[in-house]
Amino acid sequence: MTDPRVRPDPAFALLDLYESALPEVYGYLLSRCGDRTLAEELTSETFLGAVRTCRAPGAPPVSTGWLIGIARHKLVDHWRRREREERGLRLVHDTEPEHTDPWDSELDAIVAHEVLASLGAHHRAALTLRYLDGLGVREVAEHLDRTVHATEALLVRAKAAFRRAYDEKEGRDD
Repeated sequence: MTDPRVRPDPAFALLDLYESALPEVYGYLLSRCGDRTLAEELTSETFLGAVRTCRAPGAPPVSTGWLIGIARHKLVDHWRRREREERGLRLVHDTEPEHTDPWDSELDAIVAHEVLASLGAHHRAALTLRYLDGLGVREVAEHLDRTVHATEALLVRAKAAFRRAYDEKEGRDD
């Protein structure tokens, strides 16, 4: 007879899901960071974090969507670390926000991905969460541990930086 207070290890449910969820988690991360090595590293961090989290009392049921949420947090954590490192290496000069919305035109997807990868981690994180993941400004602010107003300002600066870099890469000086 088994003790009713003993529950099975929830990590076994994660193990059952691993093979089907791995390509989705990896694909999610790779599409957002564009770096295979980083995507692999973050994928492993996601699954290690998931094992720790699923064993905690009151943990949600294990699912692919839940794993993608953990992956999103791991990616944001990576961008925060990178931003802190970059901030320590350079002096940041903020420019005045542009009055026109640079997002009103169509973009070449390959060039846009290259430009996004070239931006600072704080700009890349804000733009990815807002426009690739489709999160609202309030949700982006929560992920980045910023106020909504600070996030709105960050998004304005990030869009302006993206547009300048995109135009430069395309050879335009509008």
